[in-house]
Amino acid sequence: MELKLNKPICFFDLETTGIDIGKDRIVEISIFKVFPNGNKESKTWLVNPTIPIPPQTTAVHGITDEKVANEPTFAELAPHIHNMIKDSDLGGFNSDRFDIPLLAEELLRAGVDFDMKNKVSVDVQTIFHKMEERTLSAALKFYCGKSLENAHSAEADTMATYEILKAQLDRYPELENDMKVLSEFTTRKKIADFAGMIAFDEDNEEIFTFGKHKGAKVEKIMESEPGYFNWIQNADFPLYTKKVLTGIKLRKLNTK
Repeated sequence: MELKLNKPICFFDLETTGIDIGKDRIVEISIFKVFPNGNKESKTWLVNPTIPIPPQTTAVHGITDEKVANEPTFAELAPHIHNMIKDSDLGGFNSDRFDIPLLAEELLRAGVDFDMKNKVSVDVQTIFHKMEERTLSAALKFYCGKSLENAHSAEADTMATYEILKAQLDRYPELENDMKVLSEFTTRKKIADFAGMIAFDEDNEEIFTFGKHKGAKVEKIMESEPGYFNWIQNADFPLYTKKVLTGIKLRKLNTK
């Protein structure tokens, strides 16, 4: 089943130096863009992460320091990557919990003001886990009858994700072929930032999900304990979390 799109969607996958969203860096990114008229565009870049790639990580994706030594840095690629995804929804495999948060960190670090305000995300892994509970390779075998060649290659994983989503729509008639509906289905919890440190409560107001103020409304803490905001801004928190908190603070000031 082909996707019903109101706007383009970019399926993407990252290979990285590790799994720490705040500290690790991208070493490869592949983007497969599908347009509402059926046209498709694909780009894959190797990236110099500017930090060493640990041997245990190289053992997974096969990308070494030497392989990316002469490749562009993410800061150099950021305008091209943002230009490709800025008008699009996003799709991936485990993308809500890892790829989108890490990509956001890299873009913000490069000075690109990335956010998801006008986008939805479809996490194909969540559809898979809700329906079958498997891995990416098993998903491709289960839904498409194919073996995943070159697993942990960003391009191979990206194309597999796209093929799986189409097959999932064929297999499950109860899944609506609509990116907004699929995004809602694949969202595990309603959060304000990618790291899940700020969520929404039953009143749709932002609350902290960590630390001594876990469960407390963000605006209330900012008012009663302004130093807490400054501490977060100066501590080792994800850039996107800081961006969200700054937005809440500015919103509060503008309503006074």
